[in-house]
Amino acid sequence: MGKINRRLMETNTAINFNSNIPYYIQLVKLLNDQISNQQWKPGEQIPGEQELCSLYNISRTVVRQALGELERSGLISRRKGKGTFVSEPKVEEGLMQNLTGFHQEMASKGVNTVTKVLHHAVTKANSKVAGYLGIPEGTRVIDIQRLRFVDSKLNHFVTTYIPFDLCPKLAEANLENRSLYEFLEKECGIYITSGRRYVEAVAATETEALLLGVDRGAPLLLLDSVSFDSNGRCVEYYHALHRGDCSRFMVELVRSHDQA
Repeated sequence: MGKINRRLMETNTAINFNSNIPYYIQLVKLLNDQISNQQWKPGEQIPGEQELCSLYNISRTVVRQALGELERSGLISRRKGKGTFVSEPKVEEGLMQNLTGFHQEMASKGVNTVTKVLHHAVTKANSKVAGYLGIPEGTRVIDIQRLRFVDSKLNHFVTTYIPFDLCPKLAEANLENRSLYEFLEKECGIYITSGRRYVEAVAATETEALLLGVDRGAPLLLLDSVSFDSNGRCVEYYHALHRGDCSRFMVELVRSHDQA
């Protein structure tokens, strides 16, 4: 009997076949309890379908229903050809933010972040970038592509575009572990006061999968964001791809007192 089997047998994991509660619901609770108690730790592989069938004396249909529920709740992730694993805790960001930037927001939560700059150069804005920034196509922009790690785990890939004329010295700046917003404020006198963000779910392309260390077709959260200074001038456009298995966004909802 393997290590995983012994740990299962040492716990109260019996399915009550006389209960009116569906078997798959019972199995969801049993597996959920073992994840919550950290008998299986984040990133650890759990038994496969056939092994769970044998351990609990239930059908594969029941096991698949239970695993499907756990996957939809975000507790586990299934990797094609590799198995089923306990999900890593997700990094939570707010969609309503104080525009402090990712580096500063994570630091305020006591979370360690590392940035790896893949590309940092002056280029010409294509039609999409120019449209977001509200500038003529072909205008010089600073193009910065970065991988962001949270507690040593790759979290997202972001490409940022800033009009070159707004802050020429940014073209030579070292942003490996410095907040972009902090640099803009201290070195260029640019204060971002408002922004607009678009969020959608997408599937990873082959290139994106290689960059983010996920399978092709894996779920990603795409963020397109523009930021403005106090004069309403657009100073930044960024395009970010967050891994769906380790990111989530919180939206604050407020009800107005004059609503029924």
